[in-house]
Amino acid sequence: MSKPENLVTTPYDPRPFFDEMFVNSYSVRSHYQNVFLQFMSMKAGNLSKRQTATMKRMMEEGITFTLYSPDQAEALERTIPFDPIPRIIPRDEWLKLERGLQQRVKALNLFLKDIYHDQCILKEGIIPRKMVLSNCYFRPEMMRLSIPNDVYVTVSGIDLIRDEHGEYFVLEDNLRSPSGFSYLYKSRSIMTHLFPELVFSHSIQDIEHSLNVFLSALRRLSPSGKSDPVIGLLTPGCYNSAYFEHTFLAQQMGIQLVEGHDLVVIDHKVYIRGIKGLRQIDVLYRRIDDDFLDPLAFDPNSMLGVAGIMNAYRAGNINIVNAPGTGVADDKAIYAYVPDMIRYYLNEEPILNNVPTYILSRPEERDHVLQHLDEMVVKETSLSGGYGMLIGPSASESELADFRLKIIANPERYIAQPTIQLSRAPVMLDGQMAARHIDLRAFVIAGESIQVIPGGLTRVALKEGSLVVNSSQGGGCKDTWVTHS
Repeated sequence: MSKPENLVTTPYDPRPFFDEMFVNSYSVRSHYQNVFLQFMSMKAGNLSKRQTATMKRMMEEGITFTLYSPDQAEALERTIPFDPIPRIIPRDEWLKLERGLQQRVKALNLFLKDIYHDQCILKEGIIPRKMVLSNCYFRPEMMRLSIPNDVYVTVSGIDLIRDEHGEYFVLEDNLRSPSGFSYLYKSRSIMTHLFPELVFSHSIQDIEHSLNVFLSALRRLSPSGKSDPVIGLLTPGCYNSAYFEHTFLAQQMGIQLVEGHDLVVIDHKVYIRGIKGLRQIDVLYRRIDDDFLDPLAFDPNSMLGVAGIMNAYRAGNINIVNAPGTGVADDKAIYAYVPDMIRYYLNEEPILNNVPTYILSRPEERDHVLQHLDEMVVKETSLSGGYGMLIGPSASESELADFRLKIIANPERYIAQPTIQLSRAPVMLDGQMAARHIDLRAFVIAGESIQVIPGGLTRVALKEGSLVVNSSQGGGCKDTWVTHS
């Protein structure tokens, strides 16, 4: 039987989840009406050609991410699966998210300044001292060090989810070197070129100026006060999973893309080696972890960083973005205390809620979690990217048993959260709309003011029923629109 020329128009049943596009099988949300009708009017063959063109373009432009898995001998480099049905966020909804994200990042920066100086929040017992000072991401090297403009976190990626009622929750704060920044620009570029009738028939907030905002924030952090500081992006190299993003950001912002061996420290100043000699660098946007940043200060075996850069940093001759030691604030156990940080530093109630979180070093909470492990999502506090997780409802008996032993042996290494009925959005599969779980990584830039890039990156769990949306675990992405009205 041949396929119909037009797409099947009957939507799926969104229940029991919140669906971005559908209220129910027969009703589309008002801000999605135009997109729905435009997709329904597309010929199946035409849509297929556009999706093929999308993948071809992503391959030609090298829009890739590298997957690492213990099941495969070698890392797999692949294009990011891209879905053409955009996610749409109405302006009013976005304004609340924007305020909540600005509030959160402001409090996190104040927290970092506090713990590396007076530690008032620890002295007053708001956050357990041991949880901060014994954290593997707490850097004693940062104590009493002055940071330009007190901005520890210049760029952050805050992950948001929605529950079955459509209410937003912050799931994670990514403050070290969050990835995905480039994919939101590429997503918009692909949609503009391959689905122009969709993009230009909607009033969508622009994202292009956000790279200028980011560049301005980096310039503002130059310790020398130069009007035209030299800025570099430090990458681990072409084998890193996010190397495409590193090259994209360096090209778009017109800054130097450098690896550790391109840099040298002389008299506590950092220079880029070049064919015309040495050139002093003022600001370094690093995309490598603290451990690898400076073999003299951290891991002596690191071949990725620059020997002596921390001394140059302490001498005030270079600024490092994000600041070393910021990882202590995005630890998954510290996450549970962010609402308290907001109340403590800002004297405000949090605008955005956390997902309820159990701290497993607390005996009562640990006992509760162990009794309900098959209902919980358990995460290792120091890991990210979807690694070190247990999703209880879909775990096997042996997986539950293994995690039970891990928790009992090292309870302080884990947190647990109730399983949220993650919201869904339609993706296009073989000419049909199919529901998949999603989240939203919002990018926040702290410069002269704290600004949120309109929309961020919607990540999609492409496997039916899966709750894991991370690119590092095979997830895809969508263009995300914030409307003007």
